[in-house]
Amino acid sequence: MALDDLKAALPGYAKDLKLNLSAVIGNSDLPTQQLWGTVLACAMATRSPAVLRELEPEAKANLKPEAYDAAKGAAAVMGMNNVYYRTLHLLSDKEYSSMRAGLRMNIIGTPGVEKADFELWCFAVSAINGCGQCLDSHEAVLKKAGVEREVIQASIKIASVIQAVAATLDSEAAIASI
Repeated sequence: MALDDLKAALPGYAKDLKLNLSAVIGNSDLPTQQLWGTVLACAMATRSPAVLRELEPEAKANLKPEAYDAAKGAAAVMGMNNVYYRTLHLLSDKEYSSMRAGLRMNIIGTPGVEKADFELWCFAVSAINGCGQCLDSHEAVLKKAGVEREVIQASIKIASVIQAVAATLDSEAAIASI
């Protein structure tokens, strides 16, 4: 199992991450599509070759092709949106927020999967990318769709653990190359 390989690759000081990987992915109560779509979108958002190498094949095996593509699409579009909307939020000149973005984001309207699943993946990627405006926006859509707080929280946990694993493995690879 790729999850076991990922845990085995973590150094001893990251034992908590090993345990948390088991908890948030291995023992998740999320439906398969929500879980593995979140995992794939988050793995892509980390940009970590080690994490992608281990998690992408398992995600692909657990997702229908349209869900696999939609999860990757969530990571892609949020990579753009998180930079744009986080910047608008951070700028002192709020005039920029009233200007038309003019950026294509058609996948958000027609993701090819249940809207709530796609929104959950966008929300998790936004947690990794640190865009408060996007987090609020996607959380509102999720709540309106009746998604429970526990499901939203589960996606935050997945995002945080995958990001921490990616940072640890990438840092260890950099140290090893010195």
